[in-house]
Amino acid sequence: MNLRQYEYALTVAEEGSITAAAERLGVAQPSLSQQIGTLEKQVGVRLFTRTPQGMTPTVAGRAFLAEAEIAATASRRALTAARAADGDLTGELIIAVHLGLGARQLPRALGRLRRRHPRLQVTIHEEPDPTDMERLARLGTLDVVLVHEIPPGCTFDLHVLGRESYVAVLPEGHPLLRRDEPLTLGDLAAEGWVRYRRTSKLDEYLARLLAGRGLAPRTVGRASQIATAVRLAAEGLGVTVAPASAIPEDFGHLIRRLDPDLSEPVVAGVRPAPGRAEAALLDELSRQTWS
Repeated sequence: MNLRQYEYALTVAEEGSITAAAERLGVAQPSLSQQIGTLEKQVGVRLFTRTPQGMTPTVAGRAFLAEAEIAATASRRALTAARAADGDLTGELIIAVHLGLGARQLPRALGRLRRRHPRLQVTIHEEPDPTDMERLARLGTLDVVLVHEIPPGCTFDLHVLGRESYVAVLPEGHPLLRRDEPLTLGDLAAEGWVRYRRTSKLDEYLARLLAGRGLAPRTVGRASQIATAVRLAAEGLGVTVAPASAIPEDFGHLIRRLDPDLSEPVVAGVRPAPGRAEAALLDELSRQTWS
């Protein structure tokens, strides 16, 4: 067995088919099928179930892939460390971020970083389920997390970058848009609300806010992305509350500040004994405006 085979198996699992995985990897489909078959013979068990719809990892396959992910990540980090010692940052940074957090600041920081180090690659896990976030942290897969609070299982070094404020988003032409002063959650209590995926940290935060004020507004819809929730609100489905930095610029005229100000800390977690790439990203994040 070798790391290339691990990467092949991981890609097949992610794509769910040999055809899609071969296209992503840039290899011939028969060659990839042969490599997976050879790997299964070496391991001595079936790693995938073949169906007309694609490839699904077996129970043994999922156990194997969890360890293969650790090995593949360690290999990339070893390569990154070796090349970084020669002055240029390369390899792959793996980041997990809570929904909507740093929607403007993180891309800016990564853009500045990559202009200085064009060989550096980035993989971002946007709002993984809490169990997935914990699993990624436990496996040592993550290099940096951008969160309101460090999830269970993370032993990262913490760096508070600032605070993220929340704003209300109202439908076009809503009477409350004529008010200049900030709105209260009570002002929005009679409105239908566009909420977020129930397992998201953002929806958990909103639920705590509303319950803490004794409010139980009607939920009229749910979205998995903030941009979608904002568009639904703009079209009149209801109102929503979201991090200010995550509001698409075209909808700035529909937002109103809240009173009292609602905000949460923005925390960057960096894995212990970080390399130069993680340190460089943290430096760029620290240079961003967080308010």
